[in-house]
Amino acid sequence: SVYFSEVSPRPHDTGMVTMISQDLSEFALHARAILGLPIPLIRQFGPAASAVILVEGDSADIAFANVDGALAEPDTALRLFGKPEVRGERRLGVALARADSIDAARERAVRAAAAVKPVLR
Repeated sequence: SVYFSEVSPRPHDTGMVTMISQDLSEFALHARAILGLPIPLIRQFGPAASAVILVEGDSADIAFANVDGALAEPDTALRLFGKPEVRGERRLGVALARADSIDAARERAVRAAAAVKPVLR
């Protein structure tokens, strides 16, 4: 027997780093696999990391400030999840970063995530 707790054909937080670390992300690879499409050689772009954008509060109206400041960090990207509401603590996105080492990529991602300011109105 095989049991699944979840089947979700989308990048999960732990796999989202592949959206910046290589030419085919976890999502692209999953889509190709379930559609029976070829999977070519995957090109790695180098060390990468992610950092969560987390907020705590209650709101059905969410905005983000200082996105431009976060994206000023070199070799970074943001994935904002588009959550419609916050009740308590919630992940609203991740910052993704590449660098010459994993530690440098992690530091860059943490800086970018910290620069994003979720606004609960």
